Amino acid sequence: MYVTSRQVQTGMRLGFSLVLMVLLAACAAPQKQSGSRYPEAHDGPPRQRPSTAAKEPVPRPEPLSRYGNHSPYTVNGKTYHVMSSSQGYRERGTASWYGRKFHGHKTSSGEVYDMFQFSAAHRELPLPTYVEVTNLENGRSVVVRVNDRGPFHGSRLLDLSYAAAEKLDMVQAGTAPVEVRAIGVLAAEQTTGKVWLQVGAYSDRRSAERVQRQLQDNRLEPVTVSRVRRAGRVLWRVRVGPFVEEQSIRQADQRIRRLGLGQSVRVGESG
Repeated sequence: MYVTSRQVQTGMRLGFSLVLMVLLAACAAPQKQSGSRYPEAHDGPPRQRPSTAAKEPVPRPEPLSRYGNHSPYTVNGKTYHVMSSSQGYRERGTASWYGRKFHGHKTSSGEVYDMFQFSAAHRELPLPTYVEVTNLENGRSVVVRVNDRGPFHGSRLLDLSYAAAEKLDMVQAGTAPVEVRAIGVLAAEQTTGKVWLQVGAYSDRRSAERVQRQLQDNRLEPVTVSRVRRAGRVLWRVRVGPFVEEQSIRQADQRIRRLGLGQSVRVGESG
């Protein structure tokens, strides 16, 4: 069959159009990320915000969730064991956040994910658990309620809701180095007893009194120094308090850390 030059040109244009359509379709197709329950592709901040901003959750005793606490469980060929208790949990690592792609979908606990609430996902903490998350780059902290499983992406420690990530000023960066500290039942039971923050226990009384003066000079009061015997040794422990409100406890703890005195320990009336 005789083919004219015009027919050849038309065929080339049609072929180029088909190739272009295939390439565009490939670019538009969802990009899958293996090994992550929370893929970053096509996720992001909200397009609209609610008229009323959410408040940070107030820790309180709660029963374990009916769902999401099965142990062990396996994701992407890796097995995880849910902790029997969050008491004393403290860990540092990398936090990320997840947003509108999962907004309105069920979490591992069966609750609906709301990106505007202060919540988080963790692989092994019991559901629910209240934790304080501190951004180690800027010192900002937020209390969140862990009600979901994840992240299953690399070695990340925690996935935060959009609201929590915004409070920590890490939305733009996407990830941040954080410290995660579980808030135990003692801190949650605000109306059942008093709480002290123990700054340290020293073998030398003068060292304890020096820390006491440093706290008092920075308006952290009342501060007490008491003598105790532990394992045959005499120690001088320094405590601030008592406190009865979670917010006051957190504020005092942050001020103690800013003074370079390390992390305080919460103790009750019998401690």
